[in-house]
Amino acid sequence: MRSLILLLPFALLLAACGETKTDRGLSGAGIGAGVGAATSAVTGGSILGGAAIGGAAGGAAGVLTDEDDVDLGKPVWR
Repeated sequence: MRSLILLLPFALLLAACGETKTDRGLSGAGIGAGVGAATSAVTGGSILGGAAIGGAAGGAAGVLTDEDDVDLGKPVWR
């Protein structure tokens, strides 16, 4: 549960990768799984459990948010 609380803000911020809900869901799940695994490794939890929770939270954040809901501004390269 502690991992989920730590991952949720990151998942919401990073779920803005992509224009369609499918793109956002897939990228959010991938990013969430990575952050979840890393957080679990640092906190001494189960790496696979953290990846599963982070992937689910990131995927849900990507699918449930609209492109306009999470706007991080112009990309650095523009």
